Amino acid sequence: MTEQVDVAVIGMGPGGEVAASRLLAAGKRVAVIERELIGGECAYWACIPSKTVLRPPEAAGAADRAAGAGGARLDWPQAREYRDYMARHLDDSGQVSGYAEQGALVLKGEARLLAPGRLEVAGREVRADHVVLATGSEAVVPAIDGLDEVTVWTNRETYTAADLPARAVIVGGSAVGIETAQFLTRFGVQVTVVQRGDRLLGREEPRVGELARTALQAAGVDVRTGTSPRRAHREGADSVLDLEDGSQVRGDVVIVATGRRPRTDGLRLERAGVRLGSSGGIVVDEHCRAADGVWALGDVTAVMPFTHVAKYQGRIVADAILGRPRAARYDGIPRVVFADPEIAAVGLTQAQADERGLHTTAAEVDLARSLARPWTYERDPRGRLGLLADTDRRVLVGAWAVAPQAGEWIHQAAMAIRVGIPVDTLLDQVAQFPTYSEGYLTALEALDM
Repeated sequence: MTEQVDVAVIGMGPGGEVAASRLLAAGKRVAVIERELIGGECAYWACIPSKTVLRPPEAAGAADRAAGAGGARLDWPQAREYRDYMARHLDDSGQVSGYAEQGALVLKGEARLLAPGRLEVAGREVRADHVVLATGSEAVVPAIDGLDEVTVWTNRETYTAADLPARAVIVGGSAVGIETAQFLTRFGVQVTVVQRGDRLLGREEPRVGELARTALQAAGVDVRTGTSPRRAHREGADSVLDLEDGSQVRGDVVIVATGRRPRTDGLRLERAGVRLGSSGGIVVDEHCRAADGVWALGDVTAVMPFTHVAKYQGRIVADAILGRPRAARYDGIPRVVFADPEIAAVGLTQAQADERGLHTTAAEVDLARSLARPWTYERDPRGRLGLLADTDRRVLVGAWAVAPQAGEWIHQAAMAIRVGIPVDTLLDQVAQFPTYSEGYLTALEALDM
């Protein structure tokens, strides 16, 4: 049986859902295709469950630091129950019926391209004027000798676990590694983080990595940087990693947080003229077009592996298919680590600005020394804000913050960078008192402009 549709969306994570929903609302006949669960990695095994279980430790920590509060009790069974509710108990039947009610053709199974405009799903052929590839990414498990002998978790096992281990070794000091470390250690797990690079969050400013390390160590995490696992082996019930520096770490589980790779296996992309780049992602143009009649969005493009970018690209693709093309832009997009305190960044780092030959000036401020809000928020206030400005154009090109709720107020810098708001205009802004956003004025005034 052959189905004819206007658009076939392969992969129904957040980006695929945005594209499909907009196209359905515009009256298009859409096939939504998913091999696992509609909602994707983010909804069931990553963003939603991880942020849900990070919230109780954050709230308990805030209570401990607030004058007159304290003594909040963490309850893992209750946290787990709410996590499972938020992750829909790994059940997407509501989403399946919801898309069917909107008029979509819902197909569950592996999809493979047969030719331009033709694909097969679970033995059914689908013809489409447009094909949208939104298959996401999968966790990278590093090639460590003996790793198959020990208990290994990825984000999927970590954020669906019924019971937490007593000890965990996390390989990788990325955002995932830091969030996982803070979640586990606050729930009583003994955590060791092993990072190959000499600092955590190696793609951010070095200062951000330093502050992240300080926060993790203050929470009780053993942080090992500048080394990596040489081999793994089991000793009784222990999963053991021998490190390159000659030391050894052990735990009940080894959690790999060493990045993700675009998921393209089995799609037969070459049959539709789709190319892969050096990073393994699908090559797209400024409209997220991968080939004639083929579009790609989200992690599978390897452009920026963030859920909010996938959703943005979903809007870009839908608009292009509907005859309203606009070019995607990736400047001014925030990057947030939901740690405690939160870590947020946007725009360029100093190293990236130097590579581009920009003339810059930077400033870092201690928010507790200049603002009232940190003191009203907690007894031992924390918070640093850094800005990077282009002195020739007199605009911000980068910003970072390590402070409570930084993921919320980094968007002020994100908008300034994306729009190119002049520093002089930003200096004239009036922020609410008392807020962390007031820190921007202090940092802006500290810039040598």
